[in-house]
Amino acid sequence: MRSLLLAAASGLALAACSQPADTTTNTESQTAPQMQDASMTGQAQSANPLIAEWDGPFGGVPAFDQMELSYLRDALETGMDRSRAEIEAIANNPDAPTFENTIVAMERTGSTLDRVFTYYGIWSSNMSSPEFREIQREMAPVLSAFSSEITQNEALFERIRAVYEGEEMATLRPDQQRLVQLTYDSFARNGATLEGAEAERYAAIQSRLAELHTRFANNVLADEENYVTFLSDDQLSGLPDSFVTAAANLAAQRDRDGEYAVLNTRSSMDPFLTYSDERDLREEVWRTYYNRGDNGDEFDNNAIIAEILQLRDERVELLGYDNYAQWRLENRMAGNPENALELMETVWPAAIARVEEEVAQMQALADERGDDITIEPWDYRYYMEKVRQAEYDLNSEEVKQYFNIENLREAMFMVSGELFGFQFEEITDGSVPVFHPDVRVWDVTDNESGDHIGLWYLDPYARQGKRSGAWATSYRGHTTFDGQETVLSSNNSNFIQGAPGEPVLISFDDATTFFHEMGHALHSLSSNVAYPSLNGGVRDYTEFQSQLLERWVLTEPVIENYLRHAETGEPMPDDLVARIRAASTFNQGFATTEYLASALVDMYFHTADPEGIDPDAFERETLERLGMPDELPMRHRTPHFGHIFSGEGYSAGYYGYMWADVLTSDATEAFIEAPGGFYDAEMAERMVQYLFAPRNSIDPAEAYRQFRGRDATVEPLMRDRGFPVPGEEE
Repeated sequence: MRSLLLAAASGLALAACSQPADTTTNTESQTAPQMQDASMTGQAQSANPLIAEWDGPFGGVPAFDQMELSYLRDALETGMDRSRAEIEAIANNPDAPTFENTIVAMERTGSTLDRVFTYYGIWSSNMSSPEFREIQREMAPVLSAFSSEITQNEALFERIRAVYEGEEMATLRPDQQRLVQLTYDSFARNGATLEGAEAERYAAIQSRLAELHTRFANNVLADEENYVTFLSDDQLSGLPDSFVTAAANLAAQRDRDGEYAVLNTRSSMDPFLTYSDERDLREEVWRTYYNRGDNGDEFDNNAIIAEILQLRDERVELLGYDNYAQWRLENRMAGNPENALELMETVWPAAIARVEEEVAQMQALADERGDDITIEPWDYRYYMEKVRQAEYDLNSEEVKQYFNIENLREAMFMVSGELFGFQFEEITDGSVPVFHPDVRVWDVTDNESGDHIGLWYLDPYARQGKRSGAWATSYRGHTTFDGQETVLSSNNSNFIQGAPGEPVLISFDDATTFFHEMGHALHSLSSNVAYPSLNGGVRDYTEFQSQLLERWVLTEPVIENYLRHAETGEPMPDDLVARIRAASTFNQGFATTEYLASALVDMYFHTADPEGIDPDAFERETLERLGMPDELPMRHRTPHFGHIFSGEGYSAGYYGYMWADVLTSDATEAFIEAPGGFYDAEMAERMVQYLFAPRNSIDPAEAYRQFRGRDATVEPLMRDRGFPVPGEEE
């Protein structure tokens, strides 16, 4: 069922998104397998590993060691053919529609295509190549047409409607009623109620959007791969040794021995702007990064954005909505664009006021140093770091020495054991295939019973063809309706490997992201739902669980046992911990403003009339109207805003990170108030029971009320960020 409705949004949309900032990057180590020239024969198709049922241990695992692009087209076609046959059997069933013969029967469909999409997602996100992108470009409209074919199957929808409106509905369990509701809504909101010319136009729009989303994503990836800034020995002033070593390795991989490469991705750009003393180079790197997709060349995304906005608006108009955002938010926690905007506009004034204070601090420091400059966007990170050191005696490189990713992974396992009762044991016998040598796999079991819960895959390092950022995805979700299926969960990052044998040390922000993505994995591994479709989620809620887990990075057991110096092995000293905590609200003006600017522009794009829209002008005029400070950009400028234009997962929904953070801040205060603090057993049990295990089987607002005893309020968020709270003394 899941694959049938997500076919048109394959690729990025199949993975849970990471932090709103892209915190990692691409480097070149190994390219994806190349497409074979030989055409498929009937015999070869019957042996196609991409459509084969998963065998081996742990209830079967993907055959990642047998992935070849030559199989992909035929696997997709076969998956769609099998799904069509399964759907037709349900739609044409002569028996009266029931929950079992219609809704549950649909949950059993699409297993072949689900398996194919697992491999498709790996090629799309982890191991992209020009050969794959050509297949992706070709198949995107085909997959979209297939999805429309399912949602516009009149006989099928009438059976779904009959169950939804029938007397049996009242006799079903609450989770079964929610499954019926979600199934009905997924069809009704995606064109099932349309007929004739309107239905045809809807399908045509979907097909075109699939093409445009794919082109947008691949254009951004092209700009990330094609623009590399190379440095010489006399241009390294201020850069930490760890960055210089990694940059030398990146240059060597590009046959530029003796030079140093700064890639056009956030985790290469960010530290360079933070530490480089070369102001002209900082400006060059900054402009290269923020102009991705906006260079007026074959990879420029502005015309694509304009067409996407027009098509989205036309599509929802066919369904009777005033604008795209109204349609998008109807079944989310916010409910409508007005509620989302109210939250963002509540926080925005405090955020830009804090930016003004931060810029004043930085300018004063620059003047004191005699630098004779006015703070520009490419200066913000650099002087911010100087202020951090002066105000809090906190050096990011000093902090980094305590964040070894091997130790952090073990810390995440410890937290998972304490809160969720999970134990992780690495599988090293080769019984579970992987798609790249960097990938490692762990068996996850229940601490008390020893029962197998699932597998956890980790793909931590950057390479050519891997999309930037950090994300989580599941190759298989927990279900019980047809016998128990265990979870196959995956976390993916883009940490840059240093010289062989050296530890991989990361920033505090990257460590937080590592925990964030583990929160997504734990959300999957904790699932107790019966049906596949209930493993989904409401977008402005699903980031909550992952954001909540970030709060365990600086808890005492993690500090004492895992945050140890890379050279001495000594735990992080109390005074450094105190300085980090004291600086927790430092730079919140920058962090909140760059995020909110992107979220607000996203919402305004999707509530505006898109006729004749010029994306660059709209972005610029919107930021001027908001009073966006000149000294920093929005986090994701429109031409590379993949969250909203590479697919539709976060379109008119980027606000969701802040919506989820309201819940996170509120829930954190519940743990702080508990007798056992962050490791309080009763609070942890409630968290798992109400916030993680149910997934989408109950309404998220009700789930939170069951956990907290009330709705969340915005005041904890304001306190967390160090912003004034109305009615409270500063």
